[in-house]
Amino acid sequence: MEDKYLIYKLSESIKKTTDINKELFAQMNVKRGLRNEDGSGVLVGLTRIGDVVGYEKQPDGTLKPIPGKLYYRGMDVEDLVHGVQRENRPGFEETAYLILSGVLPNKSELETFREIIMKTMPLEHKATMNILSLQGKNIMNILARSVLELYTYDENPDDISPDNLIRQSINLIAKFPTIIAYAYQVLRHNQLARSLHIRHPYEDRSVAENFLFMMKGKDAYTDLEVKILDLALILHAEHGGGNNSTFSVRVVSSTETDTYSAIAAGIGSLKGPLHGGANIKVKGMLDDMKKNISDWKDTDEIDAYLLKILNKEAYDRNGLIYGIGHAVYTISDPRAQLLKEMAEQLAKEKHREEEFEFMKRIEERAVKIFMDYKGSHAKSAKQVCVNVDFYSGFVYDAIGLPSEVFTPLFAMARIVGWSAHRIEELNFSSKRIIRPAYKNVLETQPYVPIHER
Repeated sequence: MEDKYLIYKLSESIKKTTDINKELFAQMNVKRGLRNEDGSGVLVGLTRIGDVVGYEKQPDGTLKPIPGKLYYRGMDVEDLVHGVQRENRPGFEETAYLILSGVLPNKSELETFREIIMKTMPLEHKATMNILSLQGKNIMNILARSVLELYTYDENPDDISPDNLIRQSINLIAKFPTIIAYAYQVLRHNQLARSLHIRHPYEDRSVAENFLFMMKGKDAYTDLEVKILDLALILHAEHGGGNNSTFSVRVVSSTETDTYSAIAAGIGSLKGPLHGGANIKVKGMLDDMKKNISDWKDTDEIDAYLLKILNKEAYDRNGLIYGIGHAVYTISDPRAQLLKEMAEQLAKEKHREEEFEFMKRIEERAVKIFMDYKGSHAKSAKQVCVNVDFYSGFVYDAIGLPSEVFTPLFAMARIVGWSAHRIEELNFSSKRIIRPAYKNVLETQPYVPIHER
């Protein structure tokens, strides 16, 4: 039997055997996507790390939308961000310390922690050479492969004691920026025939500045670019245990496998366009709107095009306004608000004020159009707001970072949260391997001898 025909036959069989009637899920009380009927997540665990708040549960069981809040170890992320901004210093390293330990470091502890990260950022020579030899077009895959390779350089890779887990976590937080920057330089060299630049990170700079240096070179970035990238890293560092990639890390960690295998699972999850790739979709949608809307100040024209997107008549024809809506946040996403504040400053520095005003207009109109559209197509429309992806793509692009590193940047920040959740998962006094149940709804069938088929 020819290969193509066999693949066709298998594909046809899959179509017939994999579809399950949607009504069966309701009949058997299955929470699809681990979501309740009201859209909230099914409670599957407890944590002391992060908390994402977008609504309050009322006595009658309904959900009341409230302004969004994000907490790291019980601390409002807005207070954390504004605190470091008032003191005009980078905050990602301090955020990492807080999320890993549960407490803010004093000045001496923060300096020591930062020094450890900086001296750990360089890669082993073999790791660098292996990245140089990779020909992949997606940096997330190269990142996952490189993380798995770090297992071979670890003298104690399988030890899950708290001390060793902290050591491994700091190592990964430090190594991610270097791996991502080097992987991009290789991709740029191989795909675009550009010069290959492998820059050794500084030992006296922040993670954000070192990344921009390794990506763009000396004196090729501004102070504001460093500050806004540092802010983006803070805002993406953690988002509770229920987001797909963090939950993936916890599921894999519950087997007591090694750190590198668990983190690679998180990278694989984050790579998915329904999770970490959303800001690339936002950028593509905005670029499309800039081309197809003649008057960026005309709200009627903007409304009409947004309706075309919802009706699957424009952009990628998926019917989604990217950057609008979130699984938890309803009235507002605090990350989007914080990023928007500084994005406006960046727009002025880069002389992109007109584009930024256009984005703000789209934000305002998209929320209204989406609510009106969903309200006319369903019994009720869930309250929505813009999410962090709406502005992060603009920020990265204005900084001069290529779209190939947008999702890896997410991973570069989220490795902090992944690490903290892995440590917590492995140190519960009543820990247990995570194993949900699936109900088989296919009838049994007899085995038929091969000569009778």
